[in-house]
Amino acid sequence: MRLQDYEDDDGKRVWLSDDELKQLIEQAETPHQRLAFLLAGRVGLRRSEIIEVTPDDLVSGPTGDHLRVWESYAKRDKYREPPVPNEVVTIAETLAYQQDDDEPLIDVAGSTVYRWVKRAAAQLEEETGDEGWQFLDVHDLRRTWGTYLLEQGVIPSVVMAFGGWEDWETFRQHYLGEFSPEAIRRERGKVDFLEGGDEEAEVVHPGTMEPATSHHSAG
Repeated sequence: MRLQDYEDDDGKRVWLSDDELKQLIEQAETPHQRLAFLLAGRVGLRRSEIIEVTPDDLVSGPTGDHLRVWESYAKRDKYREPPVPNEVVTIAETLAYQQDDDEPLIDVAGSTVYRWVKRAAAQLEEETGDEGWQFLDVHDLRRTWGTYLLEQGVIPSVVMAFGGWEDWETFRQHYLGEFSPEAIRRERGKVDFLEGGDEEAEVVHPGTMEPATSHHSAG
């Protein structure tokens, strides 16, 4: 977990490691809560978007399963389509049997989703002793998602399209400069003279797309 002070507000920005995000998702007490955590942490939805998703918004195509996230759910004239993991599809399809296809899957107020995340984070703070959990908010799950995509090699323009970011400077400031402990350890492992990194990290020579044959090659 990494924390960073806000410039003008109290509290802190939070970036979870992938293991920490999984811990949070496992704290969900109902399928609705689990879906909410997944939509934030694995699909990058804002709190206001989580409570608007309907079964009709799940779409499949040549590139796999996506979620149609409308800029205005009333007008339904502009949308983005972030990819979704299989678990989101499975839970959504299960919940859809209980309702109409144009009704929200998570029919609660945004403040309820906020309380779900805060309650799960409080439980993890008690279990782990890590005080950083107290700062976690719904938006931090979206922040974690965007940064994780970048670390996995998704190009920034595609991440921006998936997440609905249009302001390049804001995106660059809050996402391009932040990396998880896993990413830092992996990148450290690519440097010949440093220890403690990921020895299995694939090294790519500068200016090429070819991986090095050895982590300790001369050059």
